[in-house]
Amino acid sequence: MNKLLILFLLFFFLINCSLQTSSSFWTKSKKIKIEKNLEIEEIFKQEKILENEFNSNLKINLSSTPISNSFKNNLDNNNGRINYTGKLKNTSRYKFSKIENFNQFEPEIVFDKDNVIFFDNKGSIIKFDNSSKLIWKKNFYTKSEKKINPILFFGSNKDTLIVADSVAKYYAININNGELLWSKYNSSPFNSQIKTHKNKFFVIDFENILRCFSIKDGNEIWNFKTEKSFTKSQKKLSLVISDNKLYFNNSIGDISAVDINNGSLLWQTPSQKSLIYEEAFSLQTSDLVTDKKSIFFSNNKNDFFSLDIRNGIINWKQKINSNLRPTFVDQLVFTVSNEGFLIIIDSKNGNILRITDVFEQFKKKKRKKIKPVGFILGVNDIYLTTNHGRLIIIDIISGKIKSILKIDNELISRPFVLNQDLYIIKNNSIIKLN
Repeated sequence: MNKLLILFLLFFFLINCSLQTSSSFWTKSKKIKIEKNLEIEEIFKQEKILENEFNSNLKINLSSTPISNSFKNNLDNNNGRINYTGKLKNTSRYKFSKIENFNQFEPEIVFDKDNVIFFDNKGSIIKFDNSSKLIWKKNFYTKSEKKINPILFFGSNKDTLIVADSVAKYYAININNGELLWSKYNSSPFNSQIKTHKNKFFVIDFENILRCFSIKDGNEIWNFKTEKSFTKSQKKLSLVISDNKLYFNNSIGDISAVDINNGSLLWQTPSQKSLIYEEAFSLQTSDLVTDKKSIFFSNNKNDFFSLDIRNGIINWKQKINSNLRPTFVDQLVFTVSNEGFLIIIDSKNGNILRITDVFEQFKKKKRKKIKPVGFILGVNDIYLTTNHGRLIIIDIISGKIKSILKIDNELISRPFVLNQDLYIIKNNSIIKLN
């Protein structure tokens, strides 16, 4: 018993001594040395954004470039140099009830000959002529569907108007009289452009699935699934068609190419190495644009890409922060950054040729809140809209501002052109300028 007690006391003594800083079991305390020249690598580096002019005196002459009327069934999304020299002297509006989530879905006008087709917040489709006279108005939604305020996406093929919407419905109507041809439902709502080609049409849903349907009866022909995101895209997705191949993006930034006949994958290129939840939620990619050799697009993560259309390999990449649809003209790519700089790029090598500040007339305090929405190139000028209702007219040759028109105080859409009339959509009206 005494032996046990002695052993216990000895054990306790050893433990107690080991906890003393003066004990020989511990080394003497030393000051920790701080390395002054440690190289610390940032995991999430903040990208430098272009905010300065460059070669601002460089003149860009497009006088020999062909002009086009490219808003009708535009398979390559490239509006090019549009035959527009409007005087912008008069304005009129077609008013309707306010469309919810107008900014996110970026609704577009469809032109049929000299007529304009759009929709209101209850899903009524409206067709009116160039003199703003109503031709027909149709609605194919139930009372419960109308309460959801569906957003409609359009695609046209000869005498057929294809409609897909944000409540998972898709249908076809006769474009001449508005009569319903057929109507079906999808498993998920849609959120993309619609492209039509021969007897098929193509659209992407919220599950990042590209679907190919028959124009004749709406039956699904094939589908192609890409990686599903935990978040819904904050911007309408984009498709282009070239040489019997279809190219599209999804909500996490992947660009895919598929065979238009059977949907088999040809190639897929990710534009983002990895996305954490917050980045995936906020990613906004511009519309894809093609010149038949390359695909051009950008995003709000400070990336502008040119991909080889044959294999998806990156031709070049620039640090340009923009989610606006670019325009390709005469081996030049035009874009406008989210910070308000008009940028012109050599499409072959990605070199920036000129940067001009097109927001320079806005006061610094207000400028931070102003964002570009979309632009088109006319014969002589660029027409740029903003989220605070301004239309900025920019001289193509010099890149300088000619004038700024106040259209509204709220967000307006990118411009659309029919003949010599310019159309802009607001969440509660269509604005016509001539």
